[in-house]
Amino acid sequence: QVQLAESGGGLVQPGGSLTLSCTASRRLFGISPMGWYRQSPGHQRELVANITSGQSTNIADFVKGRFAITRDNAKNTVYLQMNNLKPEDTAVYYCHLEEIWNGMNYWGQGTQVTVSS
Repeated sequence: QVQLAESGGGLVQPGGSLTLSCTASRRLFGISPMGWYRQSPGHQRELVANITSGQSTNIADFVKGRFAITRDNAKNTVYLQMNNLKPEDTAVYYCHLEEIWNGMNYWGQGTQVTVSS
């Protein structure tokens, strides 16, 4: 079992920046894609970005050029750097981990990001 601890959400003005972090409770094995989804009211949860233990990234088109994802394998932690935030980025952001080797998926509790003036 793995617990995911998220931090870094909050209120920011349009054009501002935030960094989200997510730490897994134990060492991860294999490729283990880890990253972030988001969900706003009336919308389905959507992938924002993820990264494998080998540092391969997958970033949604709607945030390319504004968001970056990095991973520190020694700390079992991923970071989502969000720049030039827009009101439409307002959502609950959920950390997600897929352990491919055992077929398990894990979710964090979610952290609110609000972009508003």
